[in-house]
Amino acid sequence: MIRIDFNRLRFLVIDDNAHMRRIVRTLLHGFGAREVYEAEDGAAGLEAFTHYMPDIVITDWSMPIFDGLELTSMIRQPGANANPYVAIIMLTGHSEKKRVLEARDAGVTEFLAKPISAKALYQRILNVVVNPRPFIKTKTFFGPDRRRNHNSSYVGPERRKGEKAEMIKVAPLLDKTKSSV
Repeated sequence: MIRIDFNRLRFLVIDDNAHMRRIVRTLLHGFGAREVYEAEDGAAGLEAFTHYMPDIVITDWSMPIFDGLELTSMIRQPGANANPYVAIIMLTGHSEKKRVLEARDAGVTEFLAKPISAKALYQRILNVVVNPRPFIKTKTFFGPDRRRNHNSSYVGPERRKGEKAEMIKVAPLLDKTKSSV
């Protein structure tokens, strides 16, 4: 099993519900994280993202000013901020398939439905740290590769439609989090 030091990662938790922020912060501290920043809405979240430069953003979907999808779109704008490749975990009570696909298409890295468990949160974080997906850049999309499995010979109906896609490897957070134990 891979062991990571959470105290080497910076987290930003964005949720309009103070109780939910406290739950997520407590779980992250329980995993060993020390740098956990918070914001209460999308605008404050974007400001905190720019200021704290987190490694992982955990955001709610429904928030005032602008929601988690709008926030994700702003973060994913290449050239608009210092790290459009940041891992974004969408944490929401809206877990219908339509919403999951919408979040994926906006550039969310992982999706986590409320109510959350420590195990589910840990698994999502471990996934973005250990298995970072490459980013795809086309005329209409910039974000983590929506495909989990790669098959270069695939020619089926879900193939990218006529767009030339640039694949960008992302530096894994694993190097930053390796424990010296």
